[in-house]
Amino acid sequence: MGDYSGSRFDSVKRGAGSLLSGALSAFLIVAAMLAIMWIVEVVDVFLNGALDRNFGIVGWESDGLVGILFAPFLHGGFGHLMANSLPLLVLGFLAGLRDLRKFFLATLIIIVLGGLGTWLMSPMVITVGASGLVFGYFGYIMARGLFDRRLLDLVIAVGVGIAYWGILAGLLPNQPGISWQGHLCGLIAGVLAGWLLRRRSKKEIPAY
Repeated sequence: MGDYSGSRFDSVKRGAGSLLSGALSAFLIVAAMLAIMWIVEVVDVFLNGALDRNFGIVGWESDGLVGILFAPFLHGGFGHLMANSLPLLVLGFLAGLRDLRKFFLATLIIIVLGGLGTWLMSPMVITVGASGLVFGYFGYIMARGLFDRRLLDLVIAVGVGIAYWGILAGLLPNQPGISWQGHLCGLIAGVLAGWLLRRRSKKEIPAY
């Protein structure tokens, strides 16, 4: 009995240590992303917005496709960046809390697919900002809780849904200065990432 109890205690301790290590890593990674965004915005101010014009997503323009990779790190002023900073830090941290490998893959999926969707849905419009990532992480967290069905993921998804359901108002069209297309495409890409990166049962793994 003593050996069994000790083994369970060691397993729980290792799991808690792994979770804490992952939490610290997730926080540092998202904080680094935010730091880059703030540095880029300072540079862009000195360049009179040249980075936004040259590296934002420009819908239906072939040259504007380059913005898919760069637009999330660009913002239309410090007010825009400040509005995105806290939700990005919180949702990005929670998205990366348990599995950093999946977090990186989810981020790539959100940036590429969300950006491509924005390019398709926003003809001749320049789109910049991390709000697509914010909506993407929101969708990923909700989908992860639904598809993986781990207790921790479910608790996080419920908490995020309660705390951040209000951001869904950003999906409404015809809001001046707000890219509802970027929000919608980011959200869809995040849900898709949650499904693609879901925990698979042995029955779902094909045998070769």
